[in-house]
Amino acid sequence: MAATNNILIIATSVDEYEKVGYRTGLWLGELTHFYDVAEEAGYAMDVATPQGGKVPLDPESLAHSVLDAATLERYKDRAFMDRLDRSLKLADADPAKYDAIYLTGGHGVMFDFPDSKELQGLVAAFWDSGKVVSAVCHGPAGLLNVRTADGSYLVADKDVTGFSWNEEVKFDRADAVPYNLEEELQSRGARYSKAWLAMGNHVVEDGRLVTGQNPTSTQGVAEAVVKRLQQG
Repeated sequence: MAATNNILIIATSVDEYEKVGYRTGLWLGELTHFYDVAEEAGYAMDVATPQGGKVPLDPESLAHSVLDAATLERYKDRAFMDRLDRSLKLADADPAKYDAIYLTGGHGVMFDFPDSKELQGLVAAFWDSGKVVSAVCHGPAGLLNVRTADGSYLVADKDVTGFSWNEEVKFDRADAVPYNLEEELQSRGARYSKAWLAMGNHVVEDGRLVTGQNPTSTQGVAEAVVKRLQQG
C-alpha cells in the first residue's frame, strides 16, 4: 500500500448544544496544533465534516486565555481559515487518498459523530485497510459505534482515552452534554485511562489507534500519528 502523504481531518457541523443555549463547534486548537505538526512533517491535509461547508468554531476556543500564539497565527491566516468555510462532505471523502484519519473535538462532535453512518464507514475503512485512526478530546465520540470487519466494536479491548467526566464537571458541561464519553467508551469494551489532573496531557497508543484526552494532548497525538506513519 503506497503512502499518499495525506491525512483526512474530521470536524463537527454542529454549532450549539441541544439542551442549553451554549454555542459550540470545533475547538480550533485541536485542528491547528495537529496541523502544524503534520505539515512540518510533510503531510497535506483535507478537512471534512458530516454536512460539508462551513466548520463552526467553539467561541470558547477563541478566548485569550486559551488561544495560544500558534493557534492565533492560524486564526489570523485568512487562507487557512477560508478552508474551514468549504470543508469536504464526509460522503464525498475517499479513504484511499489518505494514510490516516484524525477526529477533532469540541462538544459539537458529541451530537453528530456517533450516529453518522458516513463517519462510521470511513473510520472502518481506514482501520480495516491497515491505516492509522486517531482522535482527540471529544473526537473519540466518533469511534463509539464503529465496527470492524469482524463485527466487533473498534474500541473493544483497546487502550483509549478521551475527554473525562471529571473535566465535563469541572468546566460546567455535565448538564449540557448528551452522554458521558468516558462511560460510553468503557461500555463498548475499551480500556479507558486518563490523566490524574483535569486537562493534563495524556496520549494513548494501541497499535494504529491513537487517542488524546483533551486539547493539551493534541500535539502529542499528532506526533504519535506522524511517527507511526513514518515507521510504515
